[in-house]
Amino acid sequence: MSLINVKNLNFKYPGSLNNVFQDVSFNIDTDWKLGFIGRNGKGKTTFLKLLLGEYEYTGTILKNVELDYFPFQVKEKNRMAIEIVNEIAHNSEDWQMIKELNLLSAEPEILYRNFDLLSGGEQVKILLISLFLKGNNFLLLDEPTNHLDIETRNSLVEYLKKKKGFILVSHDRVLLDKVVNHIISINNTNIEIVQGNFSSWQENKNREEHFENMQNEKLQKDISRLEIASKNTANWSREVEKSKYKKNNSESKIDRGYIGHKSAKMMKKSKIMEQRIEKAIDEKSSLLKNTYKNESLKIVPLENIKNELIIANRFQIKYNNKEIFKEISFEVKNGDRIAIKRKKWNRKI
Repeated sequence: MSLINVKNLNFKYPGSLNNVFQDVSFNIDTDWKLGFIGRNGKGKTTFLKLLLGEYEYTGTILKNVELDYFPFQVKEKNRMAIEIVNEIAHNSEDWQMIKELNLLSAEPEILYRNFDLLSGGEQVKILLISLFLKGNNFLLLDEPTNHLDIETRNSLVEYLKKKKGFILVSHDRVLLDKVVNHIISINNTNIEIVQGNFSSWQENKNREEHFENMQNEKLQKDISRLEIASKNTANWSREVEKSKYKKNNSESKIDRGYIGHKSAKMMKKSKIMEQRIEKAIDEKSSLLKNTYKNESLKIVPLENIKNELIIANRFQIKYNNKEIFKEISFEVKNGDRIAIKRKKWNRKI
């Protein structure tokens, strides 16, 4: 057993304004069977690439175990499958390969066939046994059941149930339920690791989201109230500032000076209040949790800035060499109602 230690990890793509990961810290036991979940675009595959050292980042990732990524890229596919297994897992014996293939419900004879001529499912099995036979490594399995038939998928599930030491990225909840014993989840505001399979994680997540939704509703109401107060304070501040410029014949020079001094003090006070309110809004916004809210779709039609909708000048239409409209001109404006009357082939507008 060993640990993969991630501490204060920060990463963003070149040219991007937002971090994919910010100050992320956690430990992974290399004996765990981790299911890796999160919404599309949250950075699951990116994180695997960071573990492999393929991207530059700040922070630290400490590990004393070799990491291997699946799907593994095979060079020179036009050779026997057993050669590829021996290339990846140098010290493996033939009997070990056969044993692993039996666990995957695969015939041993595929070892002695050309890898390039194997089916997709058979290629997946060859690569998986190669990586597990390699030893002293931690596997990063990125959607291993993609494009597999039901039979191959089921044999893969049974195989992974007997293994340990991997991170499994998958949207297949049944696979995650049957195979993993820990879940690593990329949430809206953090990354968390919990013990259990997907169903136990989902149950806890539902309870947590129910509580967070109630808290978020309260926070959103407070934020809305503060935003209204901030707007009112800003309006009051502007009105106070304007008041010293208003002309009033009954006011003396001393009166106007007094009003200017008073308005300046009120202006300063209102600005302080506005800053305090904005700070309170920021503080409450930072407390919003990991709940996801689907925004409702809003379609706002563009306002027609022109009054004229249709303008026709010497308009003509012919159908089957019969003239329907002959050099007519008309204009339709916004709000007009038009009627088309038909009498034989004559139209009137």
